[in-house]
Amino acid sequence: MLLSIFSLSGHAGTLLILGDSLSAGYMMAAEQSWPVLLHQQWQKEKFPVTIINSSISGSTTQDGLARLPALLSRHKPDWVLIELGANDGIRGFPPAIPYQTLQKSIQIIQQAGAKPLLMQIRIPRNYGVAYIEKLEAIYPRLAEETDTPLLPFFLEPIVTRPELMLNDGIHPTAAAQPLIRDMMAPLLRQYIQTTEKTL
Repeated sequence: MLLSIFSLSGHAGTLLILGDSLSAGYMMAAEQSWPVLLHQQWQKEKFPVTIINSSISGSTTQDGLARLPALLSRHKPDWVLIELGANDGIRGFPPAIPYQTLQKSIQIIQQAGAKPLLMQIRIPRNYGVAYIEKLEAIYPRLAEETDTPLLPFFLEPIVTRPELMLNDGIHPTAAAQPLIRDMMAPLLRQYIQTTEKTL
């Protein structure tokens, strides 16, 4: 398992990223991935948050759930960003499976005293309209049912630019990582700042 830990002085909290290849830096050096770039930016800004990137290429929601208890026990994060579900869709899992698994993950995070964040997931448009709609609809539903913030899918502005995507049409290139960082940084920072007073 590739586990990257980036610490800042004046620790104010810990953010765990539980994702798949979209956050793991697929087909690039780990230091080029958006979580590392985000750490570097926050370090320059003296924003004291530790980022733990536990994203693993190929992970499904079930893989994430299986790894989650040990990660929570080891790192005791204050916030957990869940970026999972694309592989469930690509493998054609019934939407009920990622729904139930993500629901359980959110419950475990909350029971551990951490605050979950959920990322909306989109899958390639060639999987059929009915299936795509059912899969993608579970995210706003879960967000509402569990009172969890729902973040926009960070590839939305990327996938329409072929030069920023690998030939598979699924994964972003290294050149796309700064753009993803720039999208995620204010969203995550705002949420952290509004919730850190409760830590």
